[in-house]
Amino acid sequence: MTSLRAENTGGADAPDALDLALEQSNEVKAKVETCAEDLATANEGVKEQIAGGTTLLSAHETLLVGTTVESKVQECADDLHEVTETLARGIEELAQTEIALTESREVLADTQAALAISREDERAARRRALHDSMTGLPNRDLFDDRLSHAIALAQRHDWTLAVMFLDLDGFKKINDTYGHAAGDAVLKEVARRLSLHSRDEDTVCRNGGDEFLYLVVNPQGKENIERIARLVSTNVASPIAVGGRQFVVNASIGISVYPVDGATGDELVKSADTAMYRAKKHASSGVFVDRGETESASA
Repeated sequence: MTSLRAENTGGADAPDALDLALEQSNEVKAKVETCAEDLATANEGVKEQIAGGTTLLSAHETLLVGTTVESKVQECADDLHEVTETLARGIEELAQTEIALTESREVLADTQAALAISREDERAARRRALHDSMTGLPNRDLFDDRLSHAIALAQRHDWTLAVMFLDLDGFKKINDTYGHAAGDAVLKEVARRLSLHSRDEDTVCRNGGDEFLYLVVNPQGKENIERIARLVSTNVASPIAVGGRQFVVNASIGISVYPVDGATGDELVKSADTAMYRAKKHASSGVFVDRGETESASA
């Protein structure tokens, strides 16, 4: 008996096993067709013998034809069994492939989730590195970066910039008398008020302690700078409720204007700091200093 081609499919992929089963099936089909042709030929031979007057075949001829046909039918049956086994093996391998794909998808989903968490952690870490942990305001590093960028834009578009340096009068007394928790609450509220009234293009920064920096981009004139400073002074001076108590702090504000009071970020901050100390000497609520001249900015 001639068997189908034997191939080692133990390590084959499921598609290879299924392709082999299809090839084997085609071979069986060809054998069945050959067997049918042989039967048809034998049948024609019998008909010819009958037509020639021979009504009975010899026992030998009958046995020979029957044995040949039986052998070919058995061979086809064996081959079909082999096809069935190959097909079953391919289906099993295909099922294992599907399981592996499902597991891979789960691993990919877990990896993507972990990556999303990692990116969120990275963003949170970057935010922590560039923002004040207590107030949530930009820290000095982020402020300096935005100030440098604003100066570049001002040079390109012929804008002015204003840097306000704020120091809270009376804060130390609150901190010393009522504790750091009360002082922290006051700082957070001042930060909230400054952020609430600042424009999107401006930047409010906690410079440390009870000091704040306020960058005003393209204020379009000294009058607008003074108006913003008065508004800041008024907002800061409103009573702050903490633990059943009302605290009042005032802001000494020094202002520097680009490019009159400095061409770089450091120069502008230094000029505003100097102006703030001039304002603080006057010990008057809402007083600010612009370009070395003391002016009252109280509402």
